[in-house]
Amino acid sequence: MTERLLIDKAAGVLTITFNRPEKKNALTVAEYARLGALIDAANDDPEVRAILIQAAGDTFTGGHDVSEFAAISAGGGAPPARGESPAAEPFLLALANARKPLVAAVHGRAVGIGLTLLLHCDLVYVAEDALLSCPFVNLALAPEAASSLLLPARIGHVRAFELFVLGAPIDGRTAVEWGIANAALPAGEVQARARAAAEALASKPAAAVRVTKALMRDIPAMVRRIDQEFGHFYAQLGSSEAKEAFAAFFEKRAADFSRI
Repeated sequence: MTERLLIDKAAGVLTITFNRPEKKNALTVAEYARLGALIDAANDDPEVRAILIQAAGDTFTGGHDVSEFAAISAGGGAPPARGESPAAEPFLLALANARKPLVAAVHGRAVGIGLTLLLHCDLVYVAEDALLSCPFVNLALAPEAASSLLLPARIGHVRAFELFVLGAPIDGRTAVEWGIANAALPAGEVQARARAAAEALASKPAAAVRVTKALMRDIPAMVRRIDQEFGHFYAQLGSSEAKEAFAAFFEKRAADFSRI
């Protein structure tokens, strides 16, 4: 089976490449667990001074594999009990607790976690024609990755509400204008620019970089919000609204929530 996450460590940079292009780099439980472990391990690895997240193919990531969510919603799998760690939470908590700087190179579609993980990154480079979206409400779900805290703080309430609830994507130039990304570039230049930035970070005094990053982030607040979002997310996942949303998704029709 093709390796779904490609890992490389060179010049002080740990590079993680999403490598499931035939499925638009949709992430499964297994990838979430491995991503969380990789970022956690990097915290204590002196050879890693920066982490670069990028993707193969024409999509950054289509988000969490919808088939896994649909199985839980339809009764094919039980959601975690309150207080237990949900499938995606190791990655989300690793993002919140990351001590090494995170850099992202984004092209194509970045859906759900594809956008919300960027809020934990310290530098973000995006293709001009990339499309970023977090249409949680369209699937009758709630935000995750502390994005309900971080996105309004970054871009303001009305813009964040529009992204969460209306679900329409924004392009790379808009992402820069709104403060989600550092620069929008032609798609073919994004990964090289992001790598150069990651290597530049790796050349800086590591302790000073870590302290600066830590001072700029309220980790306890993010962890609390991830926990709050988890409760709402899985409550919604078992709802009648979600059942209708996933049925409509797979039947390629508009969802009808008027009777729910």
